Amino acid sequence: MFEQLEARLSEALRKLKGLSQLTDANMADALAEVRAAVLDADVSLEVAKAFVEKIRVGAKGTAVLKSLSPGQQVIKVVYDELVSLLGGTKAGVNFAKKGPTVVLMAGLQGSGKTTTTAKLALHLKKEGYRPMMVSADVYRPAAREQLSVLGAQLSTPVFEAAGINDPVLICKKALAALKDENANALLVDTAGRLQVDEELMLELERIKKETNPSEILFVADSMIGRQAADIANTFHKRVGITGVILTKLDGDSRGGAALSIKSVVGAPIKFCGIGEKPEQFEVFHPDRMASRILGMGDVLSLVEKAQEAADEEEAKKLEKKLASGDMDLDDFLRQLRMIKRMGPLDQIMGMIPGVKMPKDARVDDGELKKAEAIINSMTREERKNHTIINGSRKERIADGSGSEINEVNRLLKQFVQMKRMMKGFGKGGLGLPGRV
Repeated sequence: MFEQLEARLSEALRKLKGLSQLTDANMADALAEVRAAVLDADVSLEVAKAFVEKIRVGAKGTAVLKSLSPGQQVIKVVYDELVSLLGGTKAGVNFAKKGPTVVLMAGLQGSGKTTTTAKLALHLKKEGYRPMMVSADVYRPAAREQLSVLGAQLSTPVFEAAGINDPVLICKKALAALKDENANALLVDTAGRLQVDEELMLELERIKKETNPSEILFVADSMIGRQAADIANTFHKRVGITGVILTKLDGDSRGGAALSIKSVVGAPIKFCGIGEKPEQFEVFHPDRMASRILGMGDVLSLVEKAQEAADEEEAKKLEKKLASGDMDLDDFLRQLRMIKRMGPLDQIMGMIPGVKMPKDARVDDGELKKAEAIINSMTREERKNHTIINGSRKERIADGSGSEINEVNRLLKQFVQMKRMMKGFGKGGLGLPGRV
């Protein structure tokens, strides 16, 4: 994500890193490139000019820390202003202090609103809440059926309003049914349109009045750039949106929507969708996103993904084995499976500081499946002691896993290298994160 923006900003900031002193003259060219990079990311000229001016003023007015060169100090200012542009701090769901929490999901048709409603429900369940969903979209064919299917997949209740075609009445009855489902949050998937129209806005206003929502979240397709901010602002003027969810962020190489929305609307980005699967949904952290954009990685998100993917007891046992050097191919397979649970490898690698993915490069998750097939084709004795795997055994393993012998050799080489590296860490082991 934001690949194009990252590349342009990196080139601009490279010129600043080596500066021994800061002057208007030597900063001018670099800041012009920063402005060009932000404009190329599809934000408005007003937002780009304000962003660059804050950097210029901030860089000139900042006392240089002894540990940082003047050039590094400017980069810190750029980072701080980028965090501010993206929203400043993370913002979660506002829950009602009394009674059930109602969240209205608004947006145009095609933004992924129904799928995002289900993703948010799954997120709330992980946080300990008991959500129920309802579709107030009586216009799009099979819209209500789609939400019901998603609810069944996630074991989340969906209020079925059979025979009712009044969106406001549907919401009213759903609210009354919350107690029956032992739910404390109602997520309302409202109708979208291909474009903003008066009928849509009037309907939203009526639903808002009936449900008294704690949140009105605008679901925006990040791929349409700053246009998403303009549309969100139109909704905001009529119903007062409290936050934004950006979908398809994993495919957004420019970042115009993310960079524009807070400045244009004033409402923060609260969540983002980074894939099609229900679990590919994250809280939006402006500071972490700024780190990714500036090529600094995102270690905190990486650690959190590892914590979610790893069973605590299994992780402790594995870490002890790795630290002692007593790692076998079964342990190696457990490592691979944990990595698979963390998500697409190209996203994981993008969180590691200093790791630059080549343009259009993707890490093939199929390689992990291939490694798993190879290890599963080994006998118990072979997995415990890889040194007994001779030529004939390799042929059998390759045939059993649908692989070539050179692929078996490559996996064994990777295993030996990791085992040697882990043993060198001593008691530190892999450093698998415990739950905090």
